[in-house]
Amino acid sequence: MNPVIDRLKLIFVGVFLVANIVMLVWEFGWVMPRENCEKAHKWWDGGQRVCAQPILISDITGRVIDNPKARAEALKAIGRAPAAKAAPAPAKPAAK
Repeated sequence: MNPVIDRLKLIFVGVFLVANIVMLVWEFGWVMPRENCEKAHKWWDGGQRVCAQPILISDITGRVIDNPKARAEALKAIGRAPAAKAAPAPAKPAAK
């Protein structure tokens, strides 16, 4: 067989294998971690490949969001469930 055809065949097979390896590294190293991070309602930084937990500014400053609807929306946006309202204390039976 012509040696040029054999050489081209090996070159194309090599390029094909390298392309597949690059795609696997990309998928398992960048795409899957990003998708897992976003499913967990966290922030993905593609430059450093870091999955960060978002926090409310009120958690840092200690200031409370006064509007219950706005607080529930803010907690929902970062993937945290709003705290359940405390149940009223049971009434004590009257002393006889």
